Amino acid sequence: MKLAPFQKTFINLPSNCTHMKWEDWEPFYLRIVREMGYSIEEDRKSAELLRSLLLEGDEYILREELDAVIGRKAYVFGAGPSLENALKEFDFSDGTLISADGATTALLDFGLVPDVIVTDLDGRISDIKLANDKGSFLVVHAHGDNRDKLVSYVPFLSRILGTCQTEPLDIIYNFGGFTDGDRAVFLAEELGAREITLVGFDFGDIVGKWSKPSLKEHSLVWESKRKKFEFARELLEWLEKNGRARIEYLSPELMD
Repeated sequence: MKLAPFQKTFINLPSNCTHMKWEDWEPFYLRIVREMGYSIEEDRKSAELLRSLLLEGDEYILREELDAVIGRKAYVFGAGPSLENALKEFDFSDGTLISADGATTALLDFGLVPDVIVTDLDGRISDIKLANDKGSFLVVHAHGDNRDKLVSYVPFLSRILGTCQTEPLDIIYNFGGFTDGDRAVFLAEELGAREITLVGFDFGDIVGKWSKPSLKEHSLVWESKRKKFEFARELLEWLEKNGRARIEYLSPELMD
């Protein structure tokens, strides 16, 4: 089921792209920086820091190493409130499992180890580390305000692909996308998935309890989170229109 159309003015991007290149992503990025109040320079410093940490620890992987992990069919799990019922009622054994940050906790609770975790290290680190130890590949994202987390956690993790939201730096990639959830979808598309089902992508007024370690229950959306939802939906609609994969949403209505 597709989400209802999102009413927003879209950037005029090329319609003949098969995936998002830097020149396509840059207009989105500049608008995100402006509207969210981020610093391009801080984002760049974070990307450089992640690069140096990965080179120092030698636990990084290149995109080619994930090509064999991402199959033709992929499930991407967000942390929306519908995630729990989806994990109870549906079988996801026929595709690659990609969790967005905090959604990893929910998957582990249901006995599922994601094949790939896309994270800015904002979720429950103990669960991300546990899944990593059990075989999950990590796609760790650098942005201006998570440098402390990069320094604290990257040295203790393994099988890491580094990403950033500024210009890519050899082993630090930028496949497009803004939040952990939509970046995970862009990653799946870039690495070869042709059927992508989004699970727990609710984009509503309630934020799932897995979104932040500090949340004990589902919570009302706060303003910065709502803005992130808006950008995520816009980016996913761009990918539906311009990408190669068929993207579908596992509707919360199916689980009522």
